[in-house]
Amino acid sequence: MDIGFYDDLGKYSSNIALITEQSEQVSYKELLGAADNIGKQIKKRCLVFAICKNSFESVAGYIGFMRSRAVLALINDTIDNILFAKLLEVYKPEYIYLPTEKSGLKINCTIVHSYGSYTLLKTDYNINYALHDDLALLLSTSGSTGSQKLVRQSYKNIYSNANAIAQYLEITNADRSITTMPMSYTYKLSIINSHLLKGASMILTEATLMEKCFWEMIKNCKATTFGGVPYLYEMLKKLRFGQMNLPSLKYITQAGGRLSRELAVEFADICEQKNMRFFTMYGQTEATARMSYLPWEYACKKAGSIGIAIPGGKFWLEDENSNVIEESDTLGELVYQGENVTLGYAENCFDLCKGDENRGVLRTGDVAKWDTDGFYYIVGRKKRFLKMFGHRVSLDEVEQLIRTAGYDCACAGTDDSL
Repeated sequence: MDIGFYDDLGKYSSNIALITEQSEQVSYKELLGAADNIGKQIKKRCLVFAICKNSFESVAGYIGFMRSRAVLALINDTIDNILFAKLLEVYKPEYIYLPTEKSGLKINCTIVHSYGSYTLLKTDYNINYALHDDLALLLSTSGSTGSQKLVRQSYKNIYSNANAIAQYLEITNADRSITTMPMSYTYKLSIINSHLLKGASMILTEATLMEKCFWEMIKNCKATTFGGVPYLYEMLKKLRFGQMNLPSLKYITQAGGRLSRELAVEFADICEQKNMRFFTMYGQTEATARMSYLPWEYACKKAGSIGIAIPGGKFWLEDENSNVIEESDTLGELVYQGENVTLGYAENCFDLCKGDENRGVLRTGDVAKWDTDGFYYIVGRKKRFLKMFGHRVSLDEVEQLIRTAGYDCACAGTDDSL
């Protein structure tokens, strides 16, 4: 079993790991003390459902359960109660770690531990199922449609992707990233992992960009970076980000869907004027998080491109007959190879014993081309998925949900427009 980097965080003990909304600075030593206290409450390797918020208790639970070798399913705290109940019934976790205000859900559970604003519940599911030794995390790809299909991520997947991201972004222990997305979202989690790997700091807030306190935290806590999906950049434009004075920011990142070429050029220009770096990136939960990045030097020249494969990764294109395409500016399905390609999917607790079904190769379902400099461009999708506010949404699942409610419908659209 590849254990990842969680056991090695003690070497940063004196560094600041987290800064909370109350401006409390939490060292790595303090974070690990809290994390291990939570992690020791479970007695064996088992499945834990964690309802996530951008809070100290949530991050401490994540680290604690990973260090104790639990398999962790991360779930956004905004999930609908009915959809959450369906997930519980299908996966039957042994424990649920959730905000105390949600512990009144109609589930047969026993409280086994409380920490700060969080409670650990022991469920009464009486069923045996096996967990593969390499399995570390379960994440949803579907945003808020509540699909029971989850991606199985291994310890090696998480480490290799965090390491590659830290490498091309040149993350150091002096960096401070502020949260702009839920930590259960693969993009946000990759930011947390890559910063922990380097002993850097995370500024935790539930505030949105539209709230004054968010921008006050950036200034007061001296944030060096943040990341966002395309709609966040639409908001930044409306907020006149180019006119803001934020001297601590060194770089910003974008992923979770395709940014329009016009907006990419605009933010590349803004960042150049502010002496900041701007990275657009491409990824999927099935590849842990990132598969490619556009080096900041090319942010303007290659605007609209997903760039090049991350360190350790490899791209190629295939035609309809699975032949590798050798010519530039020729359309084909984008295929990726790397250690961050996940194990496969799970649709219930009995799938958690499965090993590596992808064997390091991911057929992305995206249609792309590459130019003569080797930079890749996404031009469409083979399957019926849209990226809605950074979340991948299946049109077939949306149709099924609406039909279940008694309506006839057909779904179509483009990213962010269903």
